[in-house]
Amino acid sequence: MTLPPALAEIVEDFAALGDSDKITLLLEFAAELPDLPEHLQQEAMEPVPECQSPVFLSVDAGDPESVRLYFTAPPEAPTTRGFAAILHQGLDTASAQEILDVPSDFYYELGLGSAVSPLRLRGMAGMLARIKAQVRTQTGIGGSAPPGSGRPGA
Repeated sequence: MTLPPALAEIVEDFAALGDSDKITLLLEFAAELPDLPEHLQQEAMEPVPECQSPVFLSVDAGDPESVRLYFTAPPEAPTTRGFAAILHQGLDTASAQEILDVPSDFYYELGLGSAVSPLRLRGMAGMLARIKAQVRTQTGIGGSAPPGSGRPGA
């Protein structure tokens, strides 16, 4: 699996824990989601309807070697905030190509499948898919996955 170093480290941290400790770590990530910079307004961000909670993201791939990611998620949605924070810490400032190379189902490697509902995991998949789509649109790098590759939009 090809992951940027920061995201690979997060995956390793989760893999080393039991289920209850994974939830604790996810909640710690939720508390670490940074506030939006003043120049961004939530209304101008892309909604992620795959999430059960109102999540918005913004991708700035003006520098394809250091893509910036911004998220907003309500504090009363700690699982969703945790997923957003994982993607932020793992992918913010990664290159466009590194982001596009992340497997669309990498989140299974976090081992949260037995602790978090599949519907919530689908929210994380939705966030990653939208990040990749924005990176492609803004940079022109990469296209759709080949038909039959099993990786839609990867």
